[in-house]
Amino acid sequence: MPKQPAFPSLRHAMKKKQTRREKFLGEMDAVVPWARLLTLIAPHYPRVGPKGGRPPMLLQTMLRVYFLQQWYALSDPMAEEMLYDSDSMRQFAGIELGDDRIPDETTILNFRHLLEKHQLTEKLFVEVSGHLADQGITLCSGTLVDATIIDAPSSTKNEAKARDPEMSSTKKGNDWYFGMKAHVGVDAQSGIVHSLNTTTAKTHDSQVWDELLHGDETSVWADKGYVSATREAVFSGPDKFWGVMRKAPKGGALHPIDDEINRIIAKVRARVEHPFRVLKRQFGYIKTRYRGLAKNRAQLFTLFALGNLFLVRRKLMA
Repeated sequence: MPKQPAFPSLRHAMKKKQTRREKFLGEMDAVVPWARLLTLIAPHYPRVGPKGGRPPMLLQTMLRVYFLQQWYALSDPMAEEMLYDSDSMRQFAGIELGDDRIPDETTILNFRHLLEKHQLTEKLFVEVSGHLADQGITLCSGTLVDATIIDAPSSTKNEAKARDPEMSSTKKGNDWYFGMKAHVGVDAQSGIVHSLNTTTAKTHDSQVWDELLHGDETSVWADKGYVSATREAVFSGPDKFWGVMRKAPKGGALHPIDDEINRIIAKVRARVEHPFRVLKRQFGYIKTRYRGLAKNRAQLFTLFALGNLFLVRRKLMA
């Protein structure tokens, strides 16, 4: 006679091995400042169901499901599917199968729209930055500036029979890309993103500069695309350093001293790639999910906030 199955929570407790997903979710659960973020969103979250219907899902459950979407690149329907399919995701969201309601894709969609409507993802990014500052992971005097291209679907096989009008094409090297750009200012010491802006892909990196600096820098670090005599003059004083890659004169070769300076700058600048790697490799964010810049911009603020927590999670846990 076959054994009667154990309750889901008991089965989970009897597991002999912790999976990589469980380890990751356990670490992120420990470092996310839940109380601060819930306090931020609570004034905008409905307290009663629409038209006297069922009460809304717990705010904490919805925020946790929203974060699961970011970490695992899940659409709204797939997020609902994974909550039915994955014990570890249900445990993270605080849902017991059979006892608790599981949010459907429409509920998940509505929560995302609420965050977008009230620009709460930008405030969430600021709140996480404040939390990291409170924990002693503060901004130092140097900022790394860079941008990354985020591809958008170029297919016209949709209801409008057209590509996203807010996205555009740009050339990098010998290749063309269609999509948008995320411009970041990164703390040179900790590697966390402290400033973020978004544009369509054809916007040149150098056009987004002032928005990426916090104002107290004694050094800035960037690639050749940010070369500017006017900006360099601001960082020509004592105790300041213009860490932008030197360009060779037209038709000439780079001076050996400038070549050595570029090698030093490149070593420092390497840290600016870490947040991009987290988004694209760790979180699987390799293409825009929504149409239009506004929705994708809102998602990027959440992704970089969570990416910052991931990058310094061991310091926070220690």
